[in-house]
Amino acid sequence: MHCDCNSFYASCECVLNPKLKNVPMAVCGNPENRHGIILAKNELAKKFNIKTAETIYQAQRKCPELVLVAPHHEVYAEFSARCNDIYKDYTDLVEPFGIDESWLDVTGSRLLFGSGEDIARTIRKRFREELDITCSVGISFNKSMAKLGSDYKKPDAQTVISRENFKDLVWKMPVSDLLYAGRNVTETLRKMYIFTIGDLAQSNRDTVIRHLGKMGAVLHDYANGIDDSPVESIYATHTPKSVSNGMTFPKDLKEADEIKKGVLMVSEELSARMRKAHVKCTTLSVNVKYSDFTSVSKQRSLDYATNIMHDLASVALELLYSVFVPTRKIRAITISGTHLVSDTQHIEQLSLFADQNKSKKEHEKKEKLEDALDAIRQKYGVDAVNIGGLMNRKF
Repeated sequence: MHCDCNSFYASCECVLNPKLKNVPMAVCGNPENRHGIILAKNELAKKFNIKTAETIYQAQRKCPELVLVAPHHEVYAEFSARCNDIYKDYTDLVEPFGIDESWLDVTGSRLLFGSGEDIARTIRKRFREELDITCSVGISFNKSMAKLGSDYKKPDAQTVISRENFKDLVWKMPVSDLLYAGRNVTETLRKMYIFTIGDLAQSNRDTVIRHLGKMGAVLHDYANGIDDSPVESIYATHTPKSVSNGMTFPKDLKEADEIKKGVLMVSEELSARMRKAHVKCTTLSVNVKYSDFTSVSKQRSLDYATNIMHDLASVALELLYSVFVPTRKIRAITISGTHLVSDTQHIEQLSLFADQNKSKKEHEKKEKLEDALDAIRQKYGVDAVNIGGLMNRKF
């Protein structure tokens, strides 16, 4: 099963303020921080063709009476946890996929709770009664088909996609509906005259792989109903494949000191996230988004695994200036650490040379210092202690 909460952010806001149920409303980012886009909308707003990710300006042109609400992410996290608590009453095989959707494997639960359709009906009823929100459920024979099922009919609905009917239901859908078929993939397939899932399913597999690589094989399998990936237990622990942090700045950056401060701010949070996940990265990448919304990226392998803020910031600045055009202004910066290793795994070797061993000891000192900063911030708040370069975080 795949359970997808309907208009999740907007639904949570309507629980907080029931009056919002009776007006077209949308949850949006803060325009002052230049996150002025629509994050979610209720059913009344959808009737005005308001779309997620469009600007507030575009949305208000479609619906001048649109009520805008600031997001409350801590509330959404609480609702998400309560949703997963309900799922756990029926199986421990619950795999969240973002804050508002999860896969469930209820194969072993049917003798206790009935068929997949019975369990879906029960979960939807509990959502309405206990959380005052709704969800749509796809019931199928694998994860990718269940995902298509939850998207098939909304809101507060359930759809069964079986081995017998999946071609009739699924093959006429646009190929962009497939899991992991993003904009670039869809555009590549369009150039191959592949527009629907059925087109992809009946296309030459080797040709698709030649154009899309390994992802082509995965998508071709999905289109043909082939997917043996398991639903993982909600109690499973994972090492992330990458850790990223990005920031859209209150104003465009052009001066060197502003750019350096921006990189430091992004690196500081990235470093903290890595330490929280107990990982270090061996590859760093930087994505720079300019004021005209075009972007450029660069990455580099590191000499050693690290999660130290100043190490990350130093490399990130080098990468940024290797692609930065001085006549342009920077709107946002994202820094990502990949090829991660455990923070207990030391891949550096001791050197016979004293200066290199001294450098290693200094590196260990920095690690202890940043661990201490994390502990202080966790106890007294993120602003309890700052590094000198970020004493004034405003631009």
